[in-house]
Amino acid sequence: MAKEKSQPLNKDWFANPRNFAELDEKDSNLKSSQIVVLPVPYDSTTEFKNGARYGPSALLSASQYLELYDQELDMEPYLHGIHTLPELLSHADSPQKMVRRVQSVCQTLANDGKTLCMVGGEHSVTSGAVKAYKSKYPDLSVLHLDAHSDLRDKYSGTKWSHACVGRRVWEMVPIVQVGMRAISAEENSFIKKNKINQFRCVSPVTLDAAAIKKIVSLLSPNVYITVDLDALDPSYMQAVGTPEPGGLQWYETLALFRAVAESKRIVAFDLMELCPPQGPESCAFIAAKMAYKLMAYSMYSQGKRKQVK
Repeated sequence: MAKEKSQPLNKDWFANPRNFAELDEKDSNLKSSQIVVLPVPYDSTTEFKNGARYGPSALLSASQYLELYDQELDMEPYLHGIHTLPELLSHADSPQKMVRRVQSVCQTLANDGKTLCMVGGEHSVTSGAVKAYKSKYPDLSVLHLDAHSDLRDKYSGTKWSHACVGRRVWEMVPIVQVGMRAISAEENSFIKKNKINQFRCVSPVTLDAAAIKKIVSLLSPNVYITVDLDALDPSYMQAVGTPEPGGLQWYETLALFRAVAESKRIVAFDLMELCPPQGPESCAFIAAKMAYKLMAYSMYSQGKRKQVK
């Protein structure tokens, strides 16, 4: 029987390595990409429902089905390059050391002028990313969307819990909080004493034009946006570890992001606490869509507005 001749492998038969939106190498290599996605599958300090460690993988998988044209801004953000780093391994020793690991990675990205898109994973590690970008942008401020204030000084024996991330960020940079509807008495006293700018969800419409204008006015020229996905209404974002009734709606949230992009510079952002076991697969797609919208707003805010090919 004649031996079959081997043929060169046809690269078109194989899927690309998993990255955001399943982009080709020319649109996703690290050197030329303006945006870098950092997946952090870590959920060491979460309590009510675990599973945020699966969030980055679910978001990246869903992102391959995104339409890459942003009709609102008439642009294709991926043309600026979107590189996806490998998943960051957890530091099993302590939450503080995990925060420092994130800081170390993000410091390199900040120094290289990259726009960070961190996807988690629990919210605790955001303080590491903020510290890195503050080193690059001393006038940095943080826009924090969340159902919870996360302003406790210590929780479950550590200052580096997901319930303390707002406090750790506040210690470094000015912070504006939006979407809160579950706050402890301790946090409420701290907010009043320190006059923290907070816009709580107390009615079906939280972000009217006046509120958005006020929020934007409180931010510095360079902005880091951090989104705990439980800030969103659980009627469409169920896949979070600690859902709270009420919450932000899709279009009012985008209106806030657009307003920030029009007068500030979005230098980094993250989407945290996606917990796939707690909701339908549509939640991962919504999270991926929001990530891509924030990529678009970031490029828009930086004056990088490549049009449709």
